[in-house]
Amino acid sequence: MKKRVTMQDIADRLNISKNSVSQALRGKEGVSEETRELVKRVAKEMGYEYPASRAKSRGKPPRQIALIASDRTFSLKFFGEIYLSIEQEALSHGMKLHIQSVNNEQKERLLLPSFIEEKQVDGVIVLSHISTEYIQQIVKTGIPTVLVDHHHPNIQADAVLTNNRFGAYVAVQHLLELHHTDIAFVGDVNYSPSYQERYEGYLLALKDYGVKPNEEWMFCQAQEDETVIAGYIRELKRQPTAWFCVNDGLGFFVSTGLQQYGLKVPDDVSVCSFDNGQLSQIATPKITTVDIDLKRYGKRAVELLRWRWDNPNEPFQEVLLSTKLIKRESTAAKPTR
Repeated sequence: MKKRVTMQDIADRLNISKNSVSQALRGKEGVSEETRELVKRVAKEMGYEYPASRAKSRGKPPRQIALIASDRTFSLKFFGEIYLSIEQEALSHGMKLHIQSVNNEQKERLLLPSFIEEKQVDGVIVLSHISTEYIQQIVKTGIPTVLVDHHHPNIQADAVLTNNRFGAYVAVQHLLELHHTDIAFVGDVNYSPSYQERYEGYLLALKDYGVKPNEEWMFCQAQEDETVIAGYIRELKRQPTAWFCVNDGLGFFVSTGLQQYGLKVPDDVSVCSFDNGQLSQIATPKITTVDIDLKRYGKRAVELLRWRWDNPNEPFQEVLLSTKLIKRESTAAKPTR
């Protein structure tokens, strides 16, 4: 029987890595056009059969992947957009997608969906945070797993993440360059690694500009509640001239609370948030925020899962997606009072 030609055979012929061959044949970034054309030509000469063709000729069913998240995560518009991008990307590759939410009882009892427990899927994408123990339970099944917008030192899995530190740094840098030095921080750093990383970006920007953080203005356990945020503002002995919030919900409540307190945004105080969600766009004034390309999440998550199928023994990867500062009407130069 004639030996089937593999990507490794092509890599050996051209004296390049198997990963470069995979990128070239799948049309991914990371190789030059010259290398891509060379790989395709040699693959054809050697009689390489693309995976899709082999599956079709052998009557193999399409790859099946699972998308799971907590019921709260699925209820949020922010994650809904990521879910849709994952669904679209999976369908574009002919995959079958299984979707299931995880409630508190299932999380506490470590009850996995049956299609994961019985290993009926080829890969799992976990959207946001469920719990470290629950995700570890998924990883223990041996099914390739990709985390989206979440990671933890004790979870051995690939992940697609926002570059939260750099995004927060740029946002706070924007305030600093408007001559603000009294900058408050608002966000529950214990809620998710993303918020902790945004806090770290806030601190790093202050440090680089020689500004000492004021603990009176650091609300590191802030709940996303209008009454709570209004209370923070009222109780301050001295008001900061700018606020950095870890998400748009908090940014909206801060902006509203400041105006109810009698301060004008941005004439008296500036507000900057993160995510570029609907609340930052409908606020009055519209809030300066950090934008995340949510569609890119789905594309990179499915790409990373497909890469893991081809490279099961490679070290785990964390893909960081860049952000962009959207400057709006809620930020202005420090008032001269």
